[in-house]
Amino acid sequence: MNLNVFLESKPLYYKEIDHKRVHSAYGLLKPHIKRPTTIHIVGTNGKGSTGRILAHLAYRNSLSVGHYSSPHILHFNERIWLNGQDVKDEVLEIAHQRLFTILGQEIADALSYFEYTTLLAFIVFENCDLMVLEAGLGGEFDATNVCDKELSIITPIGLDHQAFLGETIEEIAGTKIRSIQKKVLLAPQVYDEVVEVAQNIANDVGADLCVCPRVNTQVDPYELQKIVEAKDWADYLISNAVVAMMALDILNIPYDINVLMDLELFGRFYPFTKNIHIDVGHNPLAARAIEKALEKKIVLIYNSLDDKNYEEVLRILKPKVKRVEIIKIDSQRATTLELIEKALETVGLDYSTFENKIEEDENYLVFGSFYVVEAFLKQRKESNVPK
Repeated sequence: MNLNVFLESKPLYYKEIDHKRVHSAYGLLKPHIKRPTTIHIVGTNGKGSTGRILAHLAYRNSLSVGHYSSPHILHFNERIWLNGQDVKDEVLEIAHQRLFTILGQEIADALSYFEYTTLLAFIVFENCDLMVLEAGLGGEFDATNVCDKELSIITPIGLDHQAFLGETIEEIAGTKIRSIQKKVLLAPQVYDEVVEVAQNIANDVGADLCVCPRVNTQVDPYELQKIVEAKDWADYLISNAVVAMMALDILNIPYDINVLMDLELFGRFYPFTKNIHIDVGHNPLAARAIEKALEKKIVLIYNSLDDKNYEEVLRILKPKVKRVEIIKIDSQRATTLELIEKALETVGLDYSTFENKIEEDENYLVFGSFYVVEAFLKQRKESNVPK
């Protein structure tokens, strides 16, 4: 069975997760593969862009680098980035056949979609110098936490996925940060409680904790500003770049900041056209960052999954929103139209249905989730999607 058919047979979500299952599977795989120097990234927001900036800087310094992230927007291959590009189908297929043989059908079938693809990435990346792993949902119990790591990065933590991770910032931070081992880099945080939790856990496990400043004094601010202006980066992307560079400093991996001119952070406040930005953010923490980044009032193309605080997201974005156009998304977890409309009425925003019409004299933001960006791209059938 080829990889696409095999993955399509797996459910994306489980009501109950067996946290021991992926550890048992990794125990079988571990003797057969090499593990590169590993950076593990956990947090609520900024994991994908921080990881990609880091991976790009290291790769352009002549290292072989793999970056595992999730979810994807259009193609599964986006999750497994190898030396500057999404992994090729034939490389994935060879890795799948090898992994399936090592695990055996019973264990391979039992693994979740995310668990299996995480182990798949380990095979693809085994000959790399550096492996960057983005946690999926949590940290401590995430499939990406089965292997040792040289450095953990904790990106900004906020309220999200409370049903799985805990109801308070302290609980969510604890679930994520308990994945650390020897060294940990803490990104600038919105909530002071996260810093305290990180300090306590680092003390408990004997890890070296480095708290990242908001400005990297090792980087020429003029050089960074040139990149920011050329790439139209929002403040949160500048912060993520500072974290990525400090992570490389900790591991003594040199880099040239100017290679960031070549980097496309697709889906991260990305200027898709001259009047359309797309962003895969979906929670209040992301909404605050985007509201700050928006210089003009926009038309918001929006929808949400049902476990998100979409009313709070809309309330945060409201000062920069002229009106909302609701786009249909293809997910069993999508919020009903009635609930989205109720939230919009409660917040006091005008709305209509997205009809795939873009006016040249309006500015647009596509926001709400990976599913929203995916639905927009498929409707537009645009060709300017970075490869």
